[in-house]
Amino acid sequence: ETKRGIGCCGWILVTLSAFFTILFFPITIFIGIKIVKEYERAVIFRLGRITAKRAKGPGIFFIIPCTDSFIKVDMRTVSFDIPPQEILTKDSVTVSVDGVVYFRVSDPIASVANVSSADYSTRLLAQTTLRNVLGTKNLSEVLSDREGISHSMQMTLDEATDAWGIKVERVEIKDVKLPHQLQRAMAAEAEAAREARAKVIAAEGEMNASRALKEASIVIAESPSALQLRYLQTLNSIAAEKNSTIIFPLPLDVLGHFMK
Repeated sequence: ETKRGIGCCGWILVTLSAFFTILFFPITIFIGIKIVKEYERAVIFRLGRITAKRAKGPGIFFIIPCTDSFIKVDMRTVSFDIPPQEILTKDSVTVSVDGVVYFRVSDPIASVANVSSADYSTRLLAQTTLRNVLGTKNLSEVLSDREGISHSMQMTLDEATDAWGIKVERVEIKDVKLPHQLQRAMAAEAEAAREARAKVIAAEGEMNASRALKEASIVIAESPSALQLRYLQTLNSIAAEKNSTIIFPLPLDVLGHFMK
């Protein structure tokens, strides 16, 4: 199909070019032999048409001078930063978000024939996709669900760039910058929430302590000698501090117990 596509005039030109290539073989061999590196592929055009369904390389390949030309395509993974984008979230909060995208060329022929600049087009599409995806999220989702947002962006970009021969491997959200007023408001809210939790915990501790004291008082009331032992333990604790003077209150019910 490719051979019929160049037409009769094209075949005449190719035949003449091949004839002169063979005629001036010692000279044309240096012009016709090309080399591409391991991470590169060559898309060959013959009279403006792509000659094969697969790109050439890596290694050595031969082109016919005058009628053939080729374009090198880098197959390595490329990374680029998405510039900070001012985005209005679903709950009407303006945030500045930036990210990084990793992609590579999966089909060299499609990346050359279907789009004028696959690299530049992917960069522009990544900025637009970031705006579109984050515009459907609340602020809490943007801050907490970065992995889900990155995966959604990767799927959207990969589907859109498939016709360009581009494979989007990974998308990451780098930073989310909030307005200073919103940061102060969120900090005040978090501080108030911490204080509320601290008060609740302190109240629960007081309640548990009062219950324990109530149970202890019931036990001591059932056994009067237990109160005397408790006083002796308290005296022992005070004496351990090496104080010169010890003031120890002695209740009357204890004295009454000794008088009996």
